[in-house]
Amino acid sequence: MALRRSPFVIEAVLRLNDGTDPGAPGAAVTTELCGHWEHEGDCRWPHNSELVPEDEAPNFRTLFIATPDEERDVRARIERALRTGQGWSVGDCGSRELHPEEQSLAARLSSTSRSQL
Repeated sequence: MALRRSPFVIEAVLRLNDGTDPGAPGAAVTTELCGHWEHEGDCRWPHNSELVPEDEAPNFRTLFIATPDEERDVRARIERALRTGQGWSVGDCGSRELHPEEQSLAARLSSTSRSQL
């Protein structure tokens, strides 16, 4: 019996270097999770990343869909992408609960089919 996928959130404080594309951290996360930021087909772990103005902390979050057994690995992949990326520095990074305003996004991501490796 397959485990049910659930939404999870990881957030971080990022400081972008001057001239860094604000989409670069999200692209780094997608590359880590999917192999490339422009990929065909569904994501193995459907996700959505958002960067908000730096005066808000934490200012970067990725909402992802995974089974409970995959959660730790996916979190580690996302944090690795953020900490090894170029063009920004990472402060605090950790998990948090899904916010009520993220419920509809989580539902949309959960409804996507899962690609297999």
